[in-house]
Formats: sequence, C-alpha cells, structure tokens
Amino acid sequence: MTVRKIEVRERVMARNDEFAAQVRARLAVHGVTAINLMSSPGAGKTTLLERTLAVLGEPLDIAVVAGDVQTQNDADRLAVYTGRLVQAIVTGGACHLDALQVNDALDHMDLVKTRLLIIENVGNLVCPASWDLGEKARVVLFTVTEGEDKPLKYPKMFEKADWVVLTKTDLLPYVPFDAERAVQNCLRVNPKLRFIHVSAMTGHGMNEWFDFLRHAVGPLAGV
Repeated sequence: MTVRKIEVRERVMARNDEFAAQVRARLAVHGVTAINLMSSPGAGKTTLLERTLAVLGEPLDIAVVAGDVQTQNDADRLAVYTGRLVQAIVTGGACHLDALQVNDALDHMDLVKTRLLIIENVGNLVCPASWDLGEKARVVLFTVTEGEDKPLKYPKMFEKADWVVLTKTDLLPYVPFDAERAVQNCLRVNPKLRFIHVSAMTGHGMNEWFDFLRHAVGPLAGV
C-alpha cells in the first residue's frame, strides 16, 4: 500500500506568510508601526490598552484590532476610549489571529491617519507564537499571577518576542511570585528580551510603556 502525505500545516503557514508580507508592505507604505500584543488569558492586555488609548490614542493615532475566541467584549471595552473604529475579530474557536484576518481589517482602516496599530491577539501562549501577522514588534504580557516558569513551559512564545511586559505588579506583595526569577527564566529562553514592569491599575511603570510606544512610532511622536 502506498501512502501519500499531504503537508497541510506547511501550506497553510506558507500562505499566512504571504498575507503577512502583504500586511507589512501596506503598513510600510503609510509609515504605520504594528505591534502584536500576546499573553495567556487574564494577563491584562485589555486593561493595558484601555489606559494606553486614554493617554496616547489620539497623540499616536492608534488603531486597534482585538481578537477573541467567541465575543467582542474586549473590542467594546476599548471602543469607549477612542473615537476610531476598534475592529473585533471573533475567531469562532480558533486559538490565534492570522495575517489574512489582519489584512482584511486594514481594508476598513484609515491608514493615512494611523501611525500605530496594536493587535490584541487571542489569549494563548502557544498558537499565536507561530503566526506572523506583519508586525514590527512582538510584546508578551507576563502577569505576576502566573508561575515564574511560564517562559520555560512555553518557550516559543518568548523566543519569538521582542519585549516582555510584566503586568499586575501591584499584586506582588500578595502573591508568591519572584519577579527576578521570572525575568531570568525569560532570559534563559531569549537573552535579547527587554522588559517593562507595569501596573495598569496604579500607573506604576506606565510611563515607561508609553515611552516604548512613542519610540516604536518614531521621531514624529513628539507627545
């Protein structure tokens, strides 16, 4: 008996990379910087974005694409803080966003009036790591309510990331979390990672996060 193996995953990934290249090219034409924001569920992506839009939404001309498995709750929350269209991508069970979805979202975005695109990916530390969305930078949120060993258990996410934002630092006095060990575990996986420690609730570290976004957009971000 002869068996023919069809490499479906490789074909799907190759197709995604084609769309990611299209996204990257479209954004480059208009000088738009895209950031792929990833984390496990409950790490604080939406709260961080609420605070970000309230302060920098208009000064940095921020557009948002919010991905979720079943609801558009996150997009509805974010829409309160901006006059721009917040695009909700409901994956219907899929554990990540893909570049075709982002490319389609660009069709409804005024790229001429956008300088920063933040993509809030589906809460998952596995699937999103493998999918290029055409972003310039990948940011992983790592919350103090998780174990310090998350980077060791989910290494690909941290290997592919550029920055780690340690969130909910206001809870450090109340949880058994060693922030220094967590950072060291991250660096064991990816020595090039850079870090920001924040509490979106108290404001601790938020200026550093804002400075990161200003720098990502470039010299026109004089805000």
